Amino acid sequence: MDVPPQAVNGHVIGEHGDQAVVCASATRVGDLPVPVPLRQVRDQLTDRPRRINAGLGRTRCGPAGAVIAALRAGLGLDDAVTELCVNHEGRWRGIPLRFTAGTPTVCLPRLDAAEARQLIAADAKLRDAYEPLARLYLPAQPRQKEKTAVPQTATRIATATQAATVASNSTVVTEWALRYFGPWWNATGTTADDGPQVIADVNPGKVTEIAQRVADDSDDETVYANSAMLLARDGDGTVLASQPEDKLAYRAEPGGPLHIYGCEDVPVALAAARLAREVVRGRLLADGWSILHASAVVRDGQTVLTLGDKGAGKTTTALLLARAGWQLLANDRAFIRPDGDRLRVLPWPSAAAIGLGLLDALGWYDQVRERVQRGERLHPTQHQKVTDALHSGSRTPLWKESGKELKPQFFPDQLATWLGLTLATEGHAARILFPRITPGAELSLLNEDRRVRAGDFFTVGTEDRYPDVFGLLRDDSPGTEPLLELLDALPRHSLSLGHDVKANSDFLTQVAGPAA
Repeated sequence: MDVPPQAVNGHVIGEHGDQAVVCASATRVGDLPVPVPLRQVRDQLTDRPRRINAGLGRTRCGPAGAVIAALRAGLGLDDAVTELCVNHEGRWRGIPLRFTAGTPTVCLPRLDAAEARQLIAADAKLRDAYEPLARLYLPAQPRQKEKTAVPQTATRIATATQAATVASNSTVVTEWALRYFGPWWNATGTTADDGPQVIADVNPGKVTEIAQRVADDSDDETVYANSAMLLARDGDGTVLASQPEDKLAYRAEPGGPLHIYGCEDVPVALAAARLAREVVRGRLLADGWSILHASAVVRDGQTVLTLGDKGAGKTTTALLLARAGWQLLANDRAFIRPDGDRLRVLPWPSAAAIGLGLLDALGWYDQVRERVQRGERLHPTQHQKVTDALHSGSRTPLWKESGKELKPQFFPDQLATWLGLTLATEGHAARILFPRITPGAELSLLNEDRRVRAGDFFTVGTEDRYPDVFGLLRDDSPGTEPLLELLDALPRHSLSLGHDVKANSDFLTQVAGPAA
């Protein structure tokens, strides 16, 4: 293709032999996707062990160069991506590691569904081959009368009148739920006997077992939390699901708890928090709540809702008011329900995305960068490019090819501990703002009669990130008409804002004053 080797970004997991996984779907040349001649690549991989045995003439230089490269990266002399054989998810694999200031991060390329299934099959084949051999060399163990059970820990989350319990054989999972929900929903430690609705265990064997069954019987495919998910359904209503890219598997029986299995603590913790929130969400919807696409701040129980189209400034407005002394209730969506002749508002716990430019404009960039450089971590859904930018000191906004901005992702508790914001647990709607942020614009109230519309609500049918694959949500949620009538009665303002943080803050504080 007449390009230097450095322009080619492609990987093979497993390196040699017929079980190697060629990451063809992620292969790029000069950041552009290219077709990969898979048959030719696989033929060469299959033949490579013979060629190595015959001698390639590089048996000294190759290992020496690899050791030097690994040492320079591990000592922090070079920031680079290097291929190393590491124990990842309980298996030794030759995979790429990104070294930043000496700290390694696994950066496996994303696999398509076929490649992910191939990797699972390769894992199973190797395990089946190694385990009988390993047993030949293990000393005989005394027979135990009873197998020691892995202790279960649990976290209970509750808001309004609804609750759910997460149980796990990993304390990382339940402590994650405490951290994720605690600031906004009442999260407390409890016992696994408290009727868990979500059981999330680290169990690679179960992942392989369910993934293979789903691969054989899959009758549906969707995207859940930005990751491909395969589904299979039994005649009794049991749903089995697999997310090969994330090494996660699920089992949901009618009337029973939702089981989540994974190979590592953090992916299991992410999935458990996400689905525990869905359990509570389903119960809140059944109890008459709706989900409004809005940010919200609270003062003295009075809630200011900020609505608008994508990019209008909902998050910016909420953060400016929170920085000025209001309590942050929601940064993107909120639960809302009539409460007599008022509207009660609850938070939607989630990671908070704040762009690099906004982080800098609000005066938070340096303190966030300092924490990251000390080794503290933001939410793991954050893109590696964002982490690299914080390490290097870049304040320039980053963008995906799709046009979506890549932003630092904060745990809910980090909004308080890192940024000094105060979080609210609920409030009553008192005012509505419809901002429009334009560089150099004059601050003013606009003569526009923008109202809350049905399209400003999330429904089971319009939810794009978390489709209801496990039947946790009801389809007959109450209509938005009663809510729209109450929202219509609130004071509302359409605003023109610029990029001057102090001027915007002063103007918003004035407009968002006591309700009329």
